[in-house]
Amino acid sequence: MITREQIPTVLDHPVHDARGDKIGDARHVFFDDVTGEPEWVSVRTGMFGTSESFVPIHDAAVVEDHLEVPFVKDQVKDAPNVDVDAGGHLSEQEEQRLYEHYGIDWDTAWQDAHSGTGQVTDTAGTAGTAENAMTRSEEEMHVGVERREAGRARLRKYVVTEEQQYTVPVRHEEVRVEREPITDTNRDRAMSGPDITEAEHDVTLYEEQPVVETRAVPKERVRLTTEEVTEEETVTGEVRKERIETEGTDESGDRRRRP
Repeated sequence: MITREQIPTVLDHPVHDARGDKIGDARHVFFDDVTGEPEWVSVRTGMFGTSESFVPIHDAAVVEDHLEVPFVKDQVKDAPNVDVDAGGHLSEQEEQRLYEHYGIDWDTAWQDAHSGTGQVTDTAGTAGTAENAMTRSEEEMHVGVERREAGRARLRKYVVTEEQQYTVPVRHEEVRVEREPITDTNRDRAMSGPDITEAEHDVTLYEEQPVVETRAVPKERVRLTTEEVTEEETVTGEVRKERIETEGTDESGDRRRRP
């Protein structure tokens, strides 16, 4: 158990669990109204310190610049929610729920710590001024960003078939019959064979036909790249602020006298 003299080294300092992992920062220390001893410490947890969990301080110890408690981090973060702003006290029902969460026997703890009907009172100051001073705190909003996957892009290549038309000139041979009269010039060739006979003479005809072939030709390179675009988004959240009112004093802080 920590002492009243150690309270200044606890408030707003780190709180570590039984494995040495940091849970958060100590915000309030709650004293027992009957015994006057520290009984609970509230710890700010969460990414921005927006959550607050209660931890028994009976078996806690101050080690260098932080407080160590004999519980694991997840158990502390999952502790029942308690309205710490409700008059600065823990009710009997709230305290019982906390004891049960941490596996502490309620009846035994209550009998050991309470001989009367006391309550647990909050203090956020040092031990020397805890009885006549209080600290006003307020939550501050801290906004950060986290990187997460927003989608995927993919290059996929597939084949399509298109019909194309080209016009090309093609040539072919046709038979043409030429007749020439017998003259002195060609008489010898014409009369070189038999006088009367049967004969055949073949001529081979040629033509051109279109021939189609395809070849793969590289045309372009396609790749995916990314670029960062910065936009502004407005986020809205709620923060709590403590207010302190005085009774029996004027605005300057002097106690009012009865007329």
